[in-house]
Amino acid sequence: MDPVSLKRLSPNEVKALQFDPLDPKTVEIASTILHDVRQRGEAALLEHATRLGDIKAGEAHILTRDKELKAAFDAIPIHEQQVLERTANRIRQFAEAQKRCLTNLPHFQIEGGSAGHAVTAVERAGCYAPGGRYPLPSSVLMTAITARVAGVKEVWVASPRPAPITLAAAYVSGADALLAVGGAQAIAALTYGAGKVPSCDAVVGPGNKFVTAAKQLVAARVAIDMLAGPSECLVIADSTANAAIVAADLIAQAEHDPDARPILISVGDDAEKFVASVDAEVNKQLKELPADNAKTAAQAFKDNGMAVCVSDINQAVELSDRFAPEHLELHVANVDDVKNKVKNYGAVFVGTGSAEVFGDYGAGPNHVLPTGGTARSNGGLSVFTFLKVRTFLQIHDMDASRQMMQDAFDLAKLEGLHGHANAAKQRLDLSASKFASAEVDRPLALKTPAIVRLALPKGHMEKNIFKLLDDAGIKLNITTRGYRPTISIPGFEVKLLKPQNIVEMLNLGSRYIGFTGSDLIAELGA
Repeated sequence: MDPVSLKRLSPNEVKALQFDPLDPKTVEIASTILHDVRQRGEAALLEHATRLGDIKAGEAHILTRDKELKAAFDAIPIHEQQVLERTANRIRQFAEAQKRCLTNLPHFQIEGGSAGHAVTAVERAGCYAPGGRYPLPSSVLMTAITARVAGVKEVWVASPRPAPITLAAAYVSGADALLAVGGAQAIAALTYGAGKVPSCDAVVGPGNKFVTAAKQLVAARVAIDMLAGPSECLVIADSTANAAIVAADLIAQAEHDPDARPILISVGDDAEKFVASVDAEVNKQLKELPADNAKTAAQAFKDNGMAVCVSDINQAVELSDRFAPEHLELHVANVDDVKNKVKNYGAVFVGTGSAEVFGDYGAGPNHVLPTGGTARSNGGLSVFTFLKVRTFLQIHDMDASRQMMQDAFDLAKLEGLHGHANAAKQRLDLSASKFASAEVDRPLALKTPAIVRLALPKGHMEKNIFKLLDDAGIKLNITTRGYRPTISIPGFEVKLLKPQNIVEMLNLGSRYIGFTGSDLIAELGA
């Protein structure tokens, strides 16, 4: 095998990673399969699955939890069972901690009522796990366990030609069943339903280009996590980094796929020297891998590997954020400071001991992460992927809501939506009618004795307040401008204070400054 090396780029040559658009032919093939399964259901699903080699003719395509999945788990060695169970537990605990961060908002007070939100899970989820070169039980654990923790009632896994360890992982994850079909045909079945496979509300998990195309096409019908592309690993390393460890981590991602992207940003005066050391380690370690793994990784290095040398850590952070990689590793001094500076990544692995492979294999956080620069705007799969935040609003005091109603009416008129305005006006009219009825027909339920203290302005507002009091049935007899009135409600002493007496009202614990009709009712205890 020919030696490989990371392609050197200057900082000015670095472009943001881009999600490669799906080629039209792939989208056309996926669309045809989706349409066929949607129209003909299980018959079409089985035809495509057989034609594409997912299953043999007549072979079972649905494997149930209590039968095939349990049997597969029971048949694997105890050591493998324990590995799956320990990994599942770590993933579950992290997902549970995430879920606790998003809770119901049962009551938020608004004008005249309350609002809030309720957090609930979708009913059904379909979790895709690639077949491909190697079985990926870790993807089953990452997707199905997370769905269960979110509260999803029915969880299906889909994976073509599943290995026993994949079936065992589905069992440990709590999946209800596994569809032994892959590609666009699996996404079609999970989206539209096919035979015993139910229509799901969320479809998640990484796959090949046909899976990605199918997910893109059904995204308007079901929730999806993301459109996953080739794997990426970007390492920021300075003079404190270990070249052998950096090389190992870049190889770990490169062996996924010839299209994978291993990237190194080397920092400091000896940046180029460190890149050369990493190149040497990559070639040394590739020789130690099985031939197939080494061939795949070497191709990724040749086609997509790159290295950028920079003078300081701030420049490295800026370039990393421009890349927005799926996986970001920090092998630098002052690593906690750098962790707080970087912004765009799917997952960050902090320090030499924090291998990206630990994220792949279940330290806790999810390994289904955004690629192709989409980490600038998206995060990875989590319990939040399967949760719905539904808001509610309830008005129980229409009078207290009148200003909000009026604003809604005015905004609707500004937007030219007169039907909206009319709906708001209906409530305004209803509120005015009920308020008038309450004022005229229902006597005030007064508590005695009591003192009413009002800060009274001079001029026209004073006259308007006297008129409002008179309309409410409260008769004032003011003999002088000294504000020594009498009132026609037995048991009440009314003191009308000048505005400068507001301090007296505050000292007495008065709740209101100024005067409105609702203030009067509150003060009188009605």
